[in-house]
Amino acid sequence: VQLQASGGGLVPPGGSLKLSCVATRNIYNIDYMGWYRQAPGKQREWVATITGRSTDYADSVKGRFTIFRDGAKNAVNLQMNSLKPEDTAVYYCNARDGGFHGTDYWGQGTLVTVSS
Repeated sequence: VQLQASGGGLVPPGGSLKLSCVATRNIYNIDYMGWYRQAPGKQREWVATITGRSTDYADSVKGRFTIFRDGAKNAVNLQMNSLKPEDTAVYYCNARDGGFHGTDYWGQGTLVTVSS
């Protein structure tokens, strides 16, 4: 699976941004798809996952971020609202196939900067 992430940029606090991750395989046939992020000087952390009809979010983004599929574009998107400076990070798209302990695939990162 190859993943292409896009949509990052500079946005003021309180603003919104939508990230998109296009896959080379049918996204409905991939067990898990999600987003991670890595802030400067910090370890990569999990943000959100979509599997089947279920979604899950890190506490830090719950209620502000929404992960969803766009079947027409074969993409998994991350709608980010009410952005905070602490959301600044490189965001990575992830696909995991072969079950919970399956193989991970990563897209290139896209930088999100939240600043006035």
